[in-house]
Amino acid sequence: MASSLFFRAPNLVSSATIRRRIPLLGAFCVLGLGFPSLFSILPSSSYLKTSCPQSPQFVHIERSKFSTQSADKTVQAVKMEGNSNIVPSIVVYVTVPSREAGRKLAGSIVKEKLAACVNIVPGLESVYLWEGKINSDPEEMLIIKTRQSLLEALTEHVKANHEYDVPEVIALPITGGSPEYLEWLKNSTRD
Repeated sequence: MASSLFFRAPNLVSSATIRRRIPLLGAFCVLGLGFPSLFSILPSSSYLKTSCPQSPQFVHIERSKFSTQSADKTVQAVKMEGNSNIVPSIVVYVTVPSREAGRKLAGSIVKEKLAACVNIVPGLESVYLWEGKINSDPEEMLIIKTRQSLLEALTEHVKANHEYDVPEVIALPITGGSPEYLEWLKNSTRD
């Protein structure tokens, strides 16, 4: 069934649309791999099976098949609690209407040390209800990595510098990851 749908997809959607959406699908799948605890709060496990087929709950990948490291070396990952070199951290989603608006906002966020890094993901289409009307608009997604303690200041900065009346600001916890990256995140943001 899935393979027959796959082969019909080019007739339904242009290749340009698919190319624009592939980075977004990849971003959500990667984020899904980093937030397995998030999956436990979703209402239906069948949703997960269709939204990101490579999520860790459904596909077991043996590291040895994909790793260039020797078997005796392991990748270090750290849980957030109990490590003094890192601080509680979050990923924040903010949508913007254009690449220019995204670059301007991302630059100001990093300049103010409200985040260590902001990714700009192109090619979104958002469908939403606003003032009693269903709208559909092209957007881009900012994926912001920062300290949990900076969420309030980041939210206020986004509100003050965003084109929308009610900008999206949604935070998800980072529950673990590369110790070096998480320490860099701490050192690249203000206290």
